[in-house]
Amino acid sequence: MQGLFPRPIDPTVDLKKQSEEGQGGGRVSRLCKDGKLIRSNAEDVKVISDIMKRGARISGNRQCMGWREGPNKPYQWMSFNDALKRMSNLGAGLIRKGLKPDNTTFVGVFSQNCPEWVLTEYACYFYSMVIVPLYDTLGPDACTYIINQAEITTVVCDTEERVASLVEQVRCTPTLTCIVHIKPISDGLRQKAAQQNIDLVSFAEVEKLGAARPHEHVLPKPSELATICYTSGTTGNPKGVMLTHENIVADVAAVQVHLGELKPRNDDVMLSFLPLAHMLERICETALFIEGGSVGFFQGDVRVLADDMLALKPSVTPVVPRVFNRIYDKVIGMTSGSAIKKGLLKMALSSKERELQKGIIRNTSIWDKLVFKKVREGMGGRLRLVVVGSAPLAGNVLTFMRCALGCAIIEGYGQTETAAPTTMTVLGDNAPDHVGPPIPCCAIKLVDVAEMQYFAHENKGEICIRGYNVFKGYFKDPEKTKETIDEEGWLHTGDIGMWLPNGTLKIVDRKKHIFKLAQGEYIAPEKIENIYIRSQYVAQIFVHGESLKSCLVAIVVPDMEIVNKWTDQKNLPKMSIQEICQNTQFKKAVLDDLTALGKKAGLKSFEQVKDVYLSPEAFTVENNLMTPTMKTKRPECKKYFVPQIEAMYRTLA
Repeated sequence: MQGLFPRPIDPTVDLKKQSEEGQGGGRVSRLCKDGKLIRSNAEDVKVISDIMKRGARISGNRQCMGWREGPNKPYQWMSFNDALKRMSNLGAGLIRKGLKPDNTTFVGVFSQNCPEWVLTEYACYFYSMVIVPLYDTLGPDACTYIINQAEITTVVCDTEERVASLVEQVRCTPTLTCIVHIKPISDGLRQKAAQQNIDLVSFAEVEKLGAARPHEHVLPKPSELATICYTSGTTGNPKGVMLTHENIVADVAAVQVHLGELKPRNDDVMLSFLPLAHMLERICETALFIEGGSVGFFQGDVRVLADDMLALKPSVTPVVPRVFNRIYDKVIGMTSGSAIKKGLLKMALSSKERELQKGIIRNTSIWDKLVFKKVREGMGGRLRLVVVGSAPLAGNVLTFMRCALGCAIIEGYGQTETAAPTTMTVLGDNAPDHVGPPIPCCAIKLVDVAEMQYFAHENKGEICIRGYNVFKGYFKDPEKTKETIDEEGWLHTGDIGMWLPNGTLKIVDRKKHIFKLAQGEYIAPEKIENIYIRSQYVAQIFVHGESLKSCLVAIVVPDMEIVNKWTDQKNLPKMSIQEICQNTQFKKAVLDDLTALGKKAGLKSFEQVKDVYLSPEAFTVENNLMTPTMKTKRPECKKYFVPQIEAMYRTLA
């Protein structure tokens, strides 16, 4: 990949035919042997607890997990064998604290990424317990719901703030009796916990308990639960996605096979900063550990993430599109005021794009030294593999980052319900705007969505997935499970896909009115509209977001009765609907009122609209923006207001 006369890389499959019809229906990876889906690609790995043991063996007990105590401090490292010992001690200590070593015991973890998160995870796996992540963006009510539904008695927590939030909610979570804190806790909080009959014990104390009285491992079966990963994909309470050991082992194995020569090695180092509560990060870390690679954790503050990159110099990292979007915007912004800089960037991109089209990936050209060096060094200067997931990435940004970083950038698609990746782009395929073929542990088929005019015989339809990485069902929710997994075992994703001629998948739409923003957060616009419609200023509202954008905007039709009252209060002359929609003072009043309503209703920051367009034209059946039953026709509204939506996003950029 390097050198004066660089050679193209060898793709793992024929780029013109990347998937094929499988034996049991649907399309499968051409890397499947005899068309059969894979469960594991290592004889000594059947359950997740085997992964860390294998990593220790094949790495020769190299460094496993690293962390920093603060800025300007070097990374400290824990070896694989030390990690294995601490995991066993922690698991045995939890048993000493009263937990049963079986698959009915659910342990909560409420923490940012850190070594203790992974130690807790594998301590559970070694003793057949199930790990249940909690995370802030779900909100306190959702955390309470999860603790109650899973009947969690013990939560491992990192900071005093998170411990305090659990203690404050304890009257609503009667099953919670023990909190294991990673960082020191104040005496005041300790007293408050004692008053609520909560046992506060330090992480180190639990490890000591286990070290003093070891307990033989109680290993799970591949079919048993490994984790319940809650997702806020729709309105209402979060859904608990039940993932087995086999689901995760199969997904990691398929990723390894799919990546071929790119797969993680025992000399690789990965930076962990995407939330471990989500499956993408956990799959990436597991793929490092199974090969004896190392994982270094960020300090916990994304504002100093660049400093962590420089200190760790990772060779592998997952990212979400938002990270690349910021880098792209920064570089474009730096060149916008200089014709010389803009010209150099254009020539550099043109040259590197021509190489990409030939399958050449390198960072040794003259353009890499003159133009792209700072971008590459800003991410540590040593990257060889980047995995992009969670939300779509614009084709121009993806191509720019491939040129700038001079390393392999793989884009993927998946869901929590499939343990994360389901498709990934193939090494050597540098065409943007698709998510690659299926990975070799699952099959994918498209089914008709007649109401949206998508038909499988036209290679378009709802994406359905079946295979070893497909989840067991939603915890204590057989109805939603039945709605999502059909009788033949196909998971209906709700996403609309299209097969491209080369056998890769392109995501083109969403079946339901739910979408992801660029940072990977799910949005249910109708829920937000139901809150905002309470605004006195609003007669009708349409909330819109895009997977390439990080915020929401809205189209608002003002209530003219309230408009007249507002103009009277402001001592302004009466205005027509056209005039009021142009009034910046009124627009601010509307936006402020929506924001206040959203806060009162508990909307998260990313669920709040950041700009509104005031429309003088109402949504009606006649203009095709409403159904006869007076429901907003979302696709038509989106098309109708394209100029206004684009104008708002340009202003917000």
